[in-house]
Amino acid sequence: MYDIGYDIQIGKYRLGLLQSVEINKSVDLLAQTAVIVLPGVGYNQTLDHEQYIKAGDPVTIKFGYDDELVTEFEGYVRRIDTDDDSLTINCEDSIYLTRKAIAPKEFVNCKVRDVAAYCAKTLGFSLDCTIDTEGHYFDKFTISPNDTVFNVLSKLKEATKGQIYITGNNRLNVHPPYIQKGGDVVYNFAINIEVSSLKYRNESDRLLLVVANGVGADGKKIKATAGKAGGDVDKIDVKFPISQKALQQLANNQLKYKSYTGYEGNVTSWLIPYVEPTWSARIVDKDYEYKEGVYYVMAVKTELSESGGVRTVELGRRLAMK
Repeated sequence: MYDIGYDIQIGKYRLGLLQSVEINKSVDLLAQTAVIVLPGVGYNQTLDHEQYIKAGDPVTIKFGYDDELVTEFEGYVRRIDTDDDSLTINCEDSIYLTRKAIAPKEFVNCKVRDVAAYCAKTLGFSLDCTIDTEGHYFDKFTISPNDTVFNVLSKLKEATKGQIYITGNNRLNVHPPYIQKGGDVVYNFAINIEVSSLKYRNESDRLLLVVANGVGADGKKIKATAGKAGGDVDKIDVKFPISQKALQQLANNQLKYKSYTGYEGNVTSWLIPYVEPTWSARIVDKDYEYKEGVYYVMAVKTELSESGGVRTVELGRRLAMK
């Protein structure tokens, strides 16, 4: 039987007591988050936490089995909440660094790269942007006086469904949705899947209509659709000016990713194996081998408490049959 352990560093301090940790990572989220809950009774005076930790402090979370700890999260303290019984530390990954003011600016007939480069320059970061196609993406893109870089990147995320993140070398990354490739992991129903909500569906049975709504530079509403009516409807609302071509591309990408033959849903396992969004998860099922395949990992929720450690892994599009 494995012994579970953890090592959590916040600023200059290493935590000695812990109630729970929840880490959420997803390709659909701009900020990857961690919530650390400390038992207030163990510290006696939870309201004195300001002398130990504060917003902006760096955070490193490691845990695992038998002293073989893995770095699960790196980021910064965003907010600290207190109540009578516990102290909750809310953390964000390096996207926290984008919560700073940005000078107002209006872009006309611009690409995603133009806006992303302006954000990177404001941060003093380099840029790796691969999301643009031919022609402009936005008819108009406005950065308001009260915006932060985080607000602007949130708008880009909403409009493109792309993957936006910061790497350790202070590089802002902006890439198309669902093409970033992480590591590989194997889940076997007979070995390391504890709970499953997976459902197997055929592409021919997936009646899906994607409806993308937006506005043009003239303020008039525009719409793009992809797929077939008669089943599920997936709506995308872009709340600022976008070109018709870009809106159609957004609808097409969403349909391509969600319409496939294979599993949908999630599996729950222990802390081993390690996995992150963008990884490729091979599902092994010897009872139904035709259902086996390699799937894109959309999201991972990792939890640690007195009950142990578990991961809930949400699967997306099937990438390969085996």
